[in-house]
Amino acid sequence: MSNDPIHLALAEGHEDDTRWAYGTGFEDPLHGVDTAVPDGVDTGRLAALCTALGDDALISAQRLAEWTTRAPELEEEVALANIGLDLIGQARLLYARAGRADGSGRGEDAYAYFRDAEDFRNVRLAELPCGDFAFSVVRLLVLSAWRLAQLQALASHPDPVLAAIAAKGVQELTYHRQYAAEWTVRLGDGTEESRRRTAAALTETLPYLDELFAAYDARDEVLAVLRQVTEEADLPLPAVRPLPGSGRDGLRTAYLAPLLAELQSVARADPDATW
Repeated sequence: MSNDPIHLALAEGHEDDTRWAYGTGFEDPLHGVDTAVPDGVDTGRLAALCTALGDDALISAQRLAEWTTRAPELEEEVALANIGLDLIGQARLLYARAGRADGSGRGEDAYAYFRDAEDFRNVRLAELPCGDFAFSVVRLLVLSAWRLAQLQALASHPDPVLAAIAAKGVQELTYHRQYAAEWTVRLGDGTEESRRRTAAALTETLPYLDELFAAYDARDEVLAVLRQVTEEADLPLPAVRPLPGSGRDGLRTAYLAPLLAELQSVARADPDATW
């Protein structure tokens, strides 16, 4: 474990004002990027990857949006909303790339609003209800650490558009991971009640790790982060039984359909509307 404070250790290598990384959303990450799919890139695999990553981001963002008016402090409500906006921005870019790659020409709204639950390919951890604040920040820690490792690798993908999307996402996810780590330590090392809830959140979240690593193997990176955070919070990293199955294969929880019903209700009420 690093001796540096958690907010410094996890931001190492990303010193360019990462705490406010959601401000990078005002710049076009695809400016000057050739949007043609390069020769030699499997368009079907590219579209499937972009769709899955977009689904992870969209569903995670929708869960974070549920904290609006419910967060413990106004500052945290704003922070969670901005993290959600980062993820929505990533989803929009990824869906647009998927539609271009597979030749369907589908836009981002078609992916977000006009697919049913069985058509989504997000990891199941993103679908689970918000629970309490401790569960939400522990889930954010796990998902952001995993997604950050994946986008760091994809920043050198042969498709220049996916590489540009990933590079922008790395800046954002570095902050997401940092934010979640700081809160996990604060809760784990806080009151008896906050410690109990944080420990329970780890126990509830960690069975989904194997599903994440099957989708993208970032085991070393994610476990290193979890060990560092739980050691600083003086919490044990629980031994859990992995859950079988994968959202990447279309396996869903009972929670996704209701979430999508709310997310998609306005668009489906008037499919021909323009905004």
